[in-house]
Parts: sequence; C-alpha cells; structure tokens
Amino acid sequence: MAPKTSALSFTLVLLAPFSLLILFYSSHRQLHPSPSPTHSLTTIISPSPNHSLHYINVYLADLPRSLNYGLLDHYWSPNSDSRLGSDADSDMRSRLSSSKSHNLPFPPYPENPLIKQYSAEYWILGDLMTPVGLRGSSFARRVFDVGEADVVYVPFFATLSAEMQLGKGKGVFRKRVDGNEDYMRQREVVDLVRSSEAWKRSGGRDHVFVLTDPVAMWHVKDDIAPAILLLVDFGGWYRTDSKAACGNSSDMIHHTQVSLLKDVIVPYTHMLPRLFISDDRDRKTLLYFKGAKHRHRGGLVREKLWDLLVNKPGVIMEEGFPNATGKEQSIIGMRGSEFCLHPAGDTPSSCRLFDAILSLCIPVIVSDQIELPFEGMIDYSEFSVFVPVSSALQPNWLVGHLRSFSTKQKDTFRRNMAQIQPIFEYDNGHQAGIGPIPVNGAVNHIWKKIYQKVPVIKEAIIRERRKPKGLSFPRRCHCT
Repeated sequence: MAPKTSALSFTLVLLAPFSLLILFYSSHRQLHPSPSPTHSLTTIISPSPNHSLHYINVYLADLPRSLNYGLLDHYWSPNSDSRLGSDADSDMRSRLSSSKSHNLPFPPYPENPLIKQYSAEYWILGDLMTPVGLRGSSFARRVFDVGEADVVYVPFFATLSAEMQLGKGKGVFRKRVDGNEDYMRQREVVDLVRSSEAWKRSGGRDHVFVLTDPVAMWHVKDDIAPAILLLVDFGGWYRTDSKAACGNSSDMIHHTQVSLLKDVIVPYTHMLPRLFISDDRDRKTLLYFKGAKHRHRGGLVREKLWDLLVNKPGVIMEEGFPNATGKEQSIIGMRGSEFCLHPAGDTPSSCRLFDAILSLCIPVIVSDQIELPFEGMIDYSEFSVFVPVSSALQPNWLVGHLRSFSTKQKDTFRRNMAQIQPIFEYDNGHQAGIGPIPVNGAVNHIWKKIYQKVPVIKEAIIRERRKPKGLSFPRRCHCT
C-alpha cells in the first residue's frame, strides 16, 4: 500500500499549483469581469488606472446659500420685482405665498422657458445635495475632504443670476457697476473660489462651473477659463481666426477659453413632454419649425432658410417660442411632422433640438459649428440628418433631400431616438431634484463626461507644478 500512497501524494503535489492557478483565475474573473457586449447606443466608459468605474469623487465648494438656493428665495418672494418670470411663475409665486411655504430649503426652479431651458445647474446640485443613502444610482460620490476629490463643483446658479439681472435691469447688464447685482455676485463667487486652497493647488483646472446660459458669468470668463465649463455650446466663447497658431485655414477655430479637451457640452432642458414610441401616430407634415425668424450672427442662415421654405408644400414655418401659448402648438407640430428643422440662431444650438428628440421628430441640423452633448456615448447620425449650410441654402434642395428618405429609414431613426430619449431628461421626479436620479439620465451622463476629462486635467495640474516660478507659456491652440 505504501507505493500507492506515495504516488497519490506525488500526484497531488503536481496538481496543487495548477489548482491554485485555476482558483486565482476564477477569483480574478469575478473581481474583474469582462464587459459584456452591448447593443445600446451608449458606450462603456473605460476606467482610468487606480480609479473605480462606479463613481467620480466630487467636492462641493463652500459658497453661501445666497448664491444658489437663496437666489430662488429672492425670485419667488412676494416682494420680488414684478418683471421677473412668466405667467406660470406668477401663479407659482402666488401659491407659494398663500401656502406660507416660500421659505423652502430647496425651492422650485422657474417655469419661465427662457430660464428653465438652462436649468442644468439646478438638477446637478440637487443630486449632490441628496442624502448619501439615496444617492446609490448617481455616478458622482460626494466627498468632504478636498484631498479625495477628482473635481470641485462650484454651486453657483449663474444662469438664474444672469436672467434675474436681465429681467430687472438689462441696461446695466454689460456694465461693471454696483447696480449690476449679477456682476457683484460673479465677483463674489470668483473671489471666494480663487482664494481657496483647492483652487490654489490646481490653478482651478479641476473646478466645475455650470454656464448653460451664453451670458452666464459674462464679466469673469477670463478668471474661470482654466476650469471645466459645462456649456450648451461654444457660441460666444470662440472666434474664427485665419492667423491661428496651429493652422492657416480661414475656417480654423482658435479656442482661447474653451475646448472639448477640458469642457463638457450638456443638453438644454427640453420644454415639451416626452412622446413614447408606442404612442406615436401617423405624421402628415414633412418638415416643421417654430421659432423666431430674425436672429443675429449665425441666425442670418435661419432667415434665408425661412424665405426658401415658408411656402413649400408639406412644410410648416411658425413664428414663436414654446411658452404658455405656443407650447401646445409646438407639441402638435412636432408630433405631426416627420422632420424638425434645427438651424443655427444667436448660438449654434437651442432647446428645440431636444424638444424634437422627445417628440420623436427627426432633427434636421443645419448648423455647421454645432457641438452636441454626450458625443462618443451616442451617435447622432443614427437618428438625425446633418445638412451643410451651403447645401441647405440651395433652392429646393432641402425638401427634395428629405423626401428621398424611405419609410424604413425614418422608422429606424425614430426607434433609435426612442432608445436615447432618457439621456436628455434632467428631472428625476423629486422636489428640487433631491432624491435618486435615473441611472441613464442627463445628470449621470454629465458626471460620466466630466469623469472622462479627469486624466487630462490631472496631467495638466502635474505639468504646471514642475514649471519654474515666474515662467509663463503662451496659450496653445486646441484643434478639436
């Protein structure tokens, strides 16, 4: 029996390393599973080294309440300026006053479409203010030690501040005077943030500002230029320069303060309710547009398009904005049309694009300089039609082009659109956004986009530290 026992022992000794190897491999696979294939329009974001895929660490900069929710207290106050808000806001102000609930810790955001379309600042802060136990679905983890943070979020309602000043005193908005309350708030924010140790350690590169309104923080753009800016587009931030350092093309965009390398394009808040594909009905109109005909800068293209299309069969061109009176018209128009026109206006983009997506109306984008939210996560060409301005302005070309799409192609566009509709939803269904957010909603996609910028931001911070004191480099051109 002894020889058999020795043989068995010898065999076990030989097999032991292989068993350990198999066990290690099995455990490694459980801890680090391979990503499963996906057919979604959204893509998997690869984690950076030594960083969890499941969250970005966010530190909330210490600003007084008067610069965020306190502005809403002032907006809804019965004693606030009568020029502020729309009819819907006047009704809300009356209800809040009569119910004695105007001192809410987290007041509602205005319903005035001119302000509401830029409400990203409200929903993002709402996510960070939600108690930890309810934040399991958020990609952002709030930390209370700035040393643990990937980014520092600056909780200033810059859009609300600007719009309140425009409503009360547009004449002084561009002036740096005491009578411009928005300017005074901008300076207060910059002074507080730039004096902090968090700003000094990074030069502001890891700070996040929400500037969805093109005129938000107008007077201090240079001061916050190094930071991560959340913008609806780059309109008003860049200039065309034929002598740009990185090229000689007359079409070269010379970024002096913004770049896709560090900044994030975010969606407007849509004004129209979501149409589910199961509720979609026959669409009788070929092309629909509702908006102002006369705009400035890039909006001159809109005027020319209007004149070319206004009397074409199957095309509806309406003046107006989806406010209380025009909202129902917009719902009917977008839900009854195959395509919705999205030409450039004062800026390259508008909330009209997201109203079209939520209405399952195929966007026709005529805006050569447009930047779109969450590109790389979604492919807009799967549900939108992109048309160069030069082609769109040829007589009869655009209508003929849209008529060339088959029913099968249009149905595919709408099915793809239905899949990505939730990505453009900010509202999580909770008062002031204080509560769990949708995993696949706008706020989480914004956090994920910021997360993608973190390695580049950290590299820039480290590079800056090794520069000798007093040595400066010229601003480089970011060709994106």
